[in-house]
Formats: sequence, C-alpha cells, structure tokens
Amino acid sequence: MKKYRKLKPEEIAVLQSQSCYCDDWGLIDVPETVDMAYIHHTRFSGHIALGAFRKEFELPGGLKKHSGLRHVTLHNCTLGDNVLIENVQNYIANYHIGNDCFIQNVNVMVTEGKASFGNNVAVSVLNETGGREVPMYDTLSASLAYLIALYRHRPLLIKRLQDMILAYTEKISSRYGSIGDGVKITNTGTVRNVKTGRYATIENCTRLENGSINSTEKAPVYVGDSVIAQDFILSSGAVIADAAKIIRCFVGQACHITHNFSAHDSLLFCNCTFENGEACAIFAGPFTVSMHKSSLLIAGMFSFLNAGSGSNQSNHMYKLGPIHQGVVERGSKTTSDSYILWPARIGAFSLVMGRHYHHSDTSDVPFSYLIENNDETYLAPGVNLRSVGTIRDAQKWPKRDKRTDDIFLDKVNYNLLSPYTIQKMMKAIHVLTSLQVLAGETSEVYYYQNTRIKGASLRNGLELYNMAICKFLGNSLIKRLEGRAFGAIEEVWGRLLPDAEEGAGEWFDLAGLILPKESLDKLLDAIETGNVNEPAEIERFFDLQYQRYYSLEWTWAYRQIETWYNISLQAITAQELIGLTRKWQEAVIALDRMLYEDARKEFSLTSMISFGVDGSSGEKRKDFEGVRGGFEENPFARAVKEHITVKRALGDELIGRLEKLPADE
Repeated sequence: MKKYRKLKPEEIAVLQSQSCYCDDWGLIDVPETVDMAYIHHTRFSGHIALGAFRKEFELPGGLKKHSGLRHVTLHNCTLGDNVLIENVQNYIANYHIGNDCFIQNVNVMVTEGKASFGNNVAVSVLNETGGREVPMYDTLSASLAYLIALYRHRPLLIKRLQDMILAYTEKISSRYGSIGDGVKITNTGTVRNVKTGRYATIENCTRLENGSINSTEKAPVYVGDSVIAQDFILSSGAVIADAAKIIRCFVGQACHITHNFSAHDSLLFCNCTFENGEACAIFAGPFTVSMHKSSLLIAGMFSFLNAGSGSNQSNHMYKLGPIHQGVVERGSKTTSDSYILWPARIGAFSLVMGRHYHHSDTSDVPFSYLIENNDETYLAPGVNLRSVGTIRDAQKWPKRDKRTDDIFLDKVNYNLLSPYTIQKMMKAIHVLTSLQVLAGETSEVYYYQNTRIKGASLRNGLELYNMAICKFLGNSLIKRLEGRAFGAIEEVWGRLLPDAEEGAGEWFDLAGLILPKESLDKLLDAIETGNVNEPAEIERFFDLQYQRYYSLEWTWAYRQIETWYNISLQAITAQELIGLTRKWQEAVIALDRMLYEDARKEFSLTSMISFGVDGSSGEKRKDFEGVRGGFEENPFARAVKEHITVKRALGDELIGRLEKLPADE
C-alpha cells in the first residue's frame, strides 16, 4: 500500500508559481518524495493522489519527454508513478491511472455516475427486433454466448445466466474508471465511462463511450485512427483501427476490425477479421472473416467463415420487419456476389455460390456446394471433401491463431473430421439413400429441402461420405492403438475400451467447441438447479470438455465402429483389425489423390492465361513457373504426397504388430 502525505506549504508555493491552481490544496495527497518541477499549468479539483515523476519517455524520432503534468485539469483522480499527462483540452475526472502511462492531446476523459463499462449491455444478436439478446461481460466466451442466444426454449436457464452476468456487473461497476499500467492515449477525442487494461494503445481515436478495453501486457489492445466505439467490450489482443465503428459489440481476443468496417449489435469472437464491409446483428464465431467492400453479414451465425466480396443476406421480407435469421455452420465459404435469403441453414464446410431465395436447410448434408442455376439452388453433396481449399483452410486456422494471452476465452476445436461432422455425414447417407429409394436410382434430379440434387451428384456424394467416415473411424482406431506393443488379442480389447462413459450420443458445435450433448445437458441441468452459480464455473466446464475431447471422441468412435462395420470390438480378431486398417488406408489415399488432382488444376493452361503477356506459349509457361513454381515443387502438392506415404506406413506398422499376435484358437 503506497504511503501518502499532504503537500507542504513550500511545495504549494512552487506549484502556484508554475501556474497550478486548486480550490483546496488539502485534498491533494503525494508520495514521500515528489518533484514539483514537473507539474505546470495544472488545475486540481476534488480528491487527488499523485505519484512520483522519475521516468523519461522517448518518443518516435528520438524526442524525449519527462513524466509530469502539463496543461491539464484533474478532478477526483489517482495517479501512479511516472505518469505523463499533458495538453488535455477539457479535463480528466474520476479515474484511477496506473504507472508509466502516457496521456497527451486528449479532449476529455470522464467517468459519470456508476459505470458498468459495457458490461451487461444487451446485444440484439441474430434478431434485430429482439428475443435473443446476449448481455456482454468482460470474459464472455463464444460457447456461453451460444447458449444465451439460442437456448430460448429453456427460459429458466436463460434467466439464471442473465442473473449471473448481472451479479458480475454489479460487482465490477464503479464511479471511477481505471487505466492500467503502461497505457498510451494520444490525440483522442472523448473517452467516457471506459476502463482500460494494461499496455493498451489508444491513438487518433474519435470517441469511446461505455466500454472495456481488456488489454494485458502479453496481449495489448490497439485502438487507432478515427475509431468510434459505444457500448463495447474489447478483449485482449484486439486491434480496432482505420475509422472502424462498433456499437453494442463484443470483440473477442485477437480480432482485427479495420478499414472503415462498421458493426452494431454483434458478437465477434476470437481471431475474427473484418475490413471494409458491414455487420449487423451477427454472431461471428471464431475465425469469421469478411474483408471486402460491399459485403454485408446480417442476422446470421457463422464460424470459420470466409465471406467473398459482395456477400449479402436478407433478414427481411417486408412483412413483419427484420425478424428472420440464418445459420451458416462452421468452415463455410460464400463466393463473390453470393446472396442468401433468410431463413436458411447451411451445412458445415459448404461453399455457397450465386443467389439463393428458397430457404434451404442443408445442415445434414455437410461439405457440399450450393450453386444457383436459373434461380434454383442445386446441391452437390460432399464434393468439398475433395477440395484442396477445404484442407488448406483446416491447416491454416491453428497457424493463424493470434492469441497471446495466458487465458483463452474461446475453446476452439479445429478438427475437420469430428463426431460433429461425421454424424452429419451419416445422416446425409440416410437422406441420400432414402431419396434414391423414393425417386429411383436412375432419376436425373432429386429434391431435398428446397434444393435440387443431380443424380450423378447424389451418387458421388454417397461415395465421398463413405470414404470420409471410413477415414475418421480408422483415424480414431489407429490413434487408439498407436505406440503400444500387444502380446495377445485380449490386450488389444482392453486398450480399445473407452475411458469415458459420456460421448456415445449426439455431438454439438458450440461456436467452436465440439462436445457431446450428454455432457452439455448435465451442465444445463446444473445451472437451472442452482448447482452452478458463476460464469467462471461454466467456463471451467467448457475447458474440461476441450481438454477431454479425444477421450470423448473415442467413446463415440468406438460405438460407431461397431455399428458401421457390424462388429464387436470386444471380440474382434487380429485379421478383422487388419481388414479395417486396410480399408482406412484405401480411404485416406483415395481422398488424398483427389486433393492432389484438385490442386493440379491450379497449374493448368487455363491458370496461365494472364502470364507471359508479351511472349510465346513457352514464355507463358516459364513466366508462370517463375512466379508460381512447378506443380511437383508446390508445398501443398508435396505435403499431400508425403501424407500418403506417412499414412500408408502408419497402417503397415499397425498391421505388422497385429500379424505378430498369436493365431486365434
């Protein structure tokens, strides 16, 4: 606890000689050692506590400025050590300012009344007219927001969650704003009812009102040129700059919002990137990306999305207002000038091309293309499984996680194939085979959920889904048996037994976190009965599910292997296991070869059209290879070939161990 004393008469005289004023010098506290030489043209009002001024700041270009107070009015403020505040046009009122802060050329900084700093502000996500409001708070996660927004069929749950956030808000509300250590605020207009975490930088900003900037030393927040933010929470590592405007928004960890992007009533979770366009009432799960002018995301739920230029949706059919919503499940893409008329639901890892007006629901047909032809939506099931772009996306997301904080608010599972997507594929196979039975296997076009499926596309989808399911189940089986020496088949059976009871049923994607429905139901029941009383307990549950993912995944895969292959894993023979391993090898290699051929298209003659503009066909190819290189040297092509080699060797190694087991009696 810092010790303070009152000003001495000679110190007051020095301050007065340096054009400082105060109505009551007795309300100013100072540390035992303080140098009055660094306080000029300062007006003090209310209770003031000063720190020592020992530090010298070195600015870009080499200019040095000593800490101190110059041309500023302070009212009811506490300052840490080594603070520089100068050229505040109006005043700073009701703020606790930390050590080593640099505040210069600010219009006004004030905390009025009892402020909550953006906490408990209701965000009308998905439905602009209300009904799915999510109250923000400092450490809101995508998974918790998912429950509040979408589980309105459980009103007691929603009431309990809202009460928890309200209790947190009441706890942190204060009549004093705070500015953490090492904060830099320069050339900024109005800062009203904003608390700022450590090492944040706010420069050339227009207006910040009722918000929290939850910066940390390891993940500082940057707020830059001409930003306007009102009723907001910025998580650690966020970057908001270049005239971005956000109103009633939660911005997750390591999000980048720049280049005139505007958003209101939206939740933007970790690693989202938004530039140029607009967002309105969206739930942007992790890695949602929209970077083009004229792109609008509205009233939708997204995650791992890549929105093409001119992407648009409508939540409004000119009847009862903007009441419609849509869901685009994880990993999807919209091409340039694509359009979706809500309500609609797009399956995971799908590609949307063209304009779609017919309210399709393809949630049970993942990895598909939705293509417009003559105002009709055509569905190509499963075709994205062989797309090189899909695999590249899955590989790049973990590499593009920019979070550097010690605590990750959002628990993100990056797996392309998981119980969540594989259960969808199993449903898709049932859907597609049922269509064949109803309409006949020779039918040219099938109709499903306001889409059309060509006969060849349906048959191709069945083949791709079967390969992907075989690949996933084999992945899980081989991973389970990896690195173990077995002396008898009974040891194999013991290893195959699941570690966890839950996980065998349906799985959900809670905006990045993949988990079993069974586990989630237990949490929701505990919240409703009062056995869980704080958001932190809920986040600990999410973290536990994240940590236990592979154990829970095996419980699901174990049951599915038995059902899919009609075998018992507690009576399986070595030869049957070898057969499953060979099926896995065939599926993995077949899918990899499709990816390899898809990548080869990027090196076709068509791709060379704009190369070698002034030369012959030979120069065209040389120019192309000078820029892009040859196909065989392409990193992705090499990685696919290496993947085939590695997976074949992995399967052969397991087969070798299984062949050494004693023969069945």
